[in-house]
Amino acid sequence: MNMSTQEQYLEDLLLEEEIKDQNEIVLYNDDVNTFDHVIETLIRACDHTSEQAEQCSIIVHYKGKCTVKTGDYEDLKPRCSLMLEAGLSAEIV
Repeated sequence: MNMSTQEQYLEDLLLEEEIKDQNEIVLYNDDVNTFDHVIETLIRACDHTSEQAEQCSIIVHYKGKCTVKTGDYEDLKPRCSLMLEAGLSAEIV
C-alpha cells in the first residue's frame, strides 16, 4: 500500500467512526399536540429556528416521524427529555 492509499483508508475509517457516533432524536406524530406546541418545543429543546421547527412539524404530521436533531448521545439526552416532558413522542436512535 502506498502512502496516499493508506492515508485515504485512515480518513475513510475516521469518517466512518464519526458517523457511527452520531445519534438522532426522532419525533413521532400523535393526535394530541398542536402544531404550535410542537414548534415551540422544538425551538426550545433543539435550538431550531421557527422555520426549521415548522418544517419538522409538517414532516412529522404527513410522514409520521422526523429526525429533529443529530449529535452525540450526551447532547441529545437532555433535549429528548425536554421533549418528552412537554408531552411529545420522541426517542434517541
